[in-house]
Amino acid sequence: MDEDAMWSAVTRRERDGDGRFVYAVRTTGVYCRPSCPSRRAKRENVAFHPNAAAAVAAGFRPCKRCHPDAPSSTLT
Repeated sequence: MDEDAMWSAVTRRERDGDGRFVYAVRTTGVYCRPSCPSRRAKRENVAFHPNAAAAVAAGFRPCKRCHPDAPSSTLT
């Protein structure tokens, strides 16, 4: 998946992207699932990572709203 497609999934809050990648916001230090209902970040502040472990390794913490570090099956 290229970055344009990932950004499109984030802007539409697509659940299909969950588990395929996470996005991180440089200004907040938080990473989220593509379907996160949080306020949308500016594109220039967003970085994409293949998974939660890669986002953590890059210095980001999980979002308290969408819990991107939890398995998708445990969320409603």
